[in-house]
Amino acid sequence: MVRGWLAGPARVCVLTGSGVSAESKIPTFRTAVENQLDTHQDARALWADFDPMKLATAEAFAANPEMVTRWYDWRRVKCMAAVPNLGHLALAELEVSLEARGGSFTLLTQNVDGLHQRAGSRDVVELHGSIMTWRGVRTGRPFELPEDELTDFPPAFDDGELARPGVVWFGEALPETALVAAFAAIESCDVFLSIGTSAVVYPAAGFADLAHQHGARIVEVNPEATPITGRVDVALAGKSGLILPRIVG
Repeated sequence: MVRGWLAGPARVCVLTGSGVSAESKIPTFRTAVENQLDTHQDARALWADFDPMKLATAEAFAANPEMVTRWYDWRRVKCMAAVPNLGHLALAELEVSLEARGGSFTLLTQNVDGLHQRAGSRDVVELHGSIMTWRGVRTGRPFELPEDELTDFPPAFDDGELARPGVVWFGEALPETALVAAFAAIESCDVFLSIGTSAVVYPAAGFADLAHQHGARIVEVNPEATPITGRVDVALAGKSGLILPRIVG
């Protein structure tokens, strides 16, 4: 059924969450410290007393920019070492095939790791920003990152302006350009796929219902039930790396 919906010149909008990245062995935000401490003894002394939820704020950065940037650079390096999985690759393939048939494809992601782009996806809307790009705290200008770990914490421009991760912290608004692109894709799509997201963080948690209101068929791909499972047209229980190649190919 879902393969048939995706086979023609459909307008498809996809929302991905941390479950997709987890299949590439990138720990979700809430488990990152636990996984790190389990495998890195040196990290235990550095991070054992800190809650990652409290590091993801502008206030935390202002109070201790060294600690916050060390934490985010560790996560950035972790993302750089990760490899796109079969779910990422299937979505990139779907984009190419839809465009070849006269359809359209927009990928909305809550992930900040850049794996969708590395897999070949082009029309990617990063709702929560990107850990792979950093910017000036005052001017917002892009900061050139090294290919490996940072050496200065916090990093700074030659004129002294500090640089921060290009992610959306708690208490910050999602990028306006990302929201405009997201709502345009949601309101015009024929098929909406919610993949690997818990569907509890707004505004993304409301995207499936909004797409349904505009007439789209809704498909969920997730190993576990979520708040939207009972309202979608098709719920496929399982990992995206297993399910997506079957419905895209």
